[in-house]
Amino acid sequence: MELSTYLYFNGDCEAAFKFYEQCMEGKIEAMLTHAGTPAAAQVPPDWQNKILHARMKIGDQWLMAGDAPPGRYSQPQGFSVSLALKDAVKGERIFNALADGGKVCMPFQKTFWAAGFGMVTDRFGVPWMINCEGAA
Repeated sequence: MELSTYLYFNGDCEAAFKFYEQCMEGKIEAMLTHAGTPAAAQVPPDWQNKILHARMKIGDQWLMAGDAPPGRYSQPQGFSVSLALKDAVKGERIFNALADGGKVCMPFQKTFWAAGFGMVTDRFGVPWMINCEGAA
């Protein structure tokens, strides 16, 4: 059994995934638009190049996403995508990249449980928790 996160975006999935690929050193494995698929008939002409499905490998895990159909997007709430790292320097770098243009909920810092931890909602509206293992 495998558990993966699937995110919905408001038309900016491609930009978000290209950003995540760069800042998290991921690898986009698939990025399928509506155009040329049976789903093309379900969206307006200006939505044909929006992402129907994307999949990225980050470490040993998958992050998947797509653009919500027009009028069906809801701002994410009630969860955070959690990224766990062993390297606090790398964790802080990723946190700072996610914070650029986003909103910091808890600054990246040492805690009683981690060498580094922070919470941020990125410029695409996705909430993240960055947790770096190790003694505080």
